[in-house]
Amino acid sequence: MAERSLRGMKIGANSLESDDGVEFAPRIMAQYNCPDGHSFELPFSVEADVPPVWECRCGKEALLLDATKPEPKKPVKPPRTHWDMLLERRTIADLEVLLEERLALLRSGELRRRSA
Repeated sequence: MAERSLRGMKIGANSLESDDGVEFAPRIMAQYNCPDGHSFELPFSVEADVPPVWECRCGKEALLLDATKPEPKKPVKPPRTHWDMLLERRTIADLEVLLEERLALLRSGELRRRSA
């Protein structure tokens, strides 16, 4: 019976596997320099595209050693809002007339307010 008993382990215990025979993926160390004088290294896969800019722990952009700073991205056109699209269809004067008409209907009682 002792041969068939299961060995238990506590939750969060270490694995019973060893690191023998494990071959890690090839890596390169990329060194970055911050404008504030900070320097740090990050491991990347040999197959990965190493980014020329990385955020430093101080919050500034650190540049990859022996790399040139990439050109800033072109400013993106801001998204159109509902108000922008409305102004494409109507003028402010038209909107004021519509507002006055709706307020007049509301005040006269022709438009019933929905009870909540």
